[in-house]
Amino acid sequence: MLTAKSTKSVRRLLSRRQALGLAASAGLAPMALQAAQSKDAACAPRKRLSNDALKALFKHPAWNCDTIARIEADVAPGKFIHGYATGTVMGVRENEAVKPLFGFEVFSGIRVIRQANGDYQRMCRELVFYRDLATGQILDEWTSVYTGEKLRVVDVANDPFNYIISDHFPDPPSYGGLNQEKPPRRPLLLNWQLMNDDVVTLTTDIHLYYKNALDPAKWPRESSGPMNRVSELFRYVMRRDDVENTALTHLPHTGVWNRITPWLPWMLMGTAPGHVVYAGLFSSVPSVDAVPEPVARRVKERFPLYLTAPEVWQEPSLSSIENYARTQKPAAARLP
Repeated sequence: MLTAKSTKSVRRLLSRRQALGLAASAGLAPMALQAAQSKDAACAPRKRLSNDALKALFKHPAWNCDTIARIEADVAPGKFIHGYATGTVMGVRENEAVKPLFGFEVFSGIRVIRQANGDYQRMCRELVFYRDLATGQILDEWTSVYTGEKLRVVDVANDPFNYIISDHFPDPPSYGGLNQEKPPRRPLLLNWQLMNDDVVTLTTDIHLYYKNALDPAKWPRESSGPMNRVSELFRYVMRRDDVENTALTHLPHTGVWNRITPWLPWMLMGTAPGHVVYAGLFSSVPSVDAVPEPVARRVKERFPLYLTAPEVWQEPSLSSIENYARTQKPAAARLP
């Protein structure tokens, strides 16, 4: 049960959110808001909330909305963040051990823009490259460990991948209308945990099953079948003091990302039984120069647009499968 002191702390933080929202909707100068934030930041060391007060914030949809926006991007006007992830893609088939196939590298640019009603437009463009596990170099070709075929590797370039952050859960991605799932509207109450008094963790998972943009009749070598089953599993780790510090417009974090998905289309596995699993780590980074040199070089040389985050909301938001169907052509039949 909250004490009177804890209740006052919660109300004070939520009142700050409401004040910032009113200032933004009234068109007050961003510099005035930033000055107020800088003044707050200078008042260190900061006094922590009680554990009860912090856990009470976890149960406020408005706090969840603002905190997710601070994690995903930078809520200060005109700013954005880059995201970076790295790890391994593994193949999973029956009657054999899971097999590491190649590495992956993700680079993104994410911007949030606060709306008058307190929601945020979350706008993103993201790249995924694949990496040789032995040399670390970014792959343009890969020899399949399953078929022995030399394959052309297709980078992922998703632009845009946008959604609204509000005090309610967003609808699942529509992927250009292929995913028709519309769950009941629910307040945004996420799975936060306080660990060892100093660390806050967040768990967010999404599980989807929707129509495959790669029709197996047209894409016999690329398509895993008429439906896609995809799961995304995120585990965020943050310093408690950062989470409580409302002067921080972006929340530094690290985390674990796993993705369970059908064979990648360019692997040309068709409907062969099995799937792939991505397992990696992620964080925000200050610029492209903070990521490994081969990744930075490919971004700069092939995808310079991705050095910044989107500034204007666009539709539709598509995943790598829908973009593959739009940008690639079906592979020729394999010679006997």
